[in-house]
Amino acid sequence: MSSVKDFTTTLPAGRDPVLRVMPMPSDANIHGDVFGGWIMSQVDIAGSIPAARRAAGRVATVAVNAFQFKQPVFVGDLLSFYTTIVKTGKTSVTVSVEVYAERNRMDAEVVKVTEAVLTYVATDEARRSRPLPIL
Repeated sequence: MSSVKDFTTTLPAGRDPVLRVMPMPSDANIHGDVFGGWIMSQVDIAGSIPAARRAAGRVATVAVNAFQFKQPVFVGDLLSFYTTIVKTGKTSVTVSVEVYAERNRMDAEVVKVTEAVLTYVATDEARRSRPLPIL
């Protein structure tokens, strides 16, 4: 009997990813494992999309509040990035990002590979913080 935990899941139902990307060999080490820094940059891009929409303009990343790599990512995985705004302040937007990998696409294996929470601040043309627009 195997003690290996099954991490297979499904993509979130009823939600569209804000970003989908497939890592290439240049994004990985010699063993085909994708660099954590590459994943972090993609998470930052994905998180900035709803933050910029809510801010109605430019935003800057000011904090990575949490970041957890749950499973490795491999060259050829199809990554889907799902975001949720979890908090807004006077000038800031905090976004949760979940990343899923579709592997062995013929078998449709899906695993959650990363979770993160980032905070962005709305900025003006001079890159100074500015209030979020009122909804």
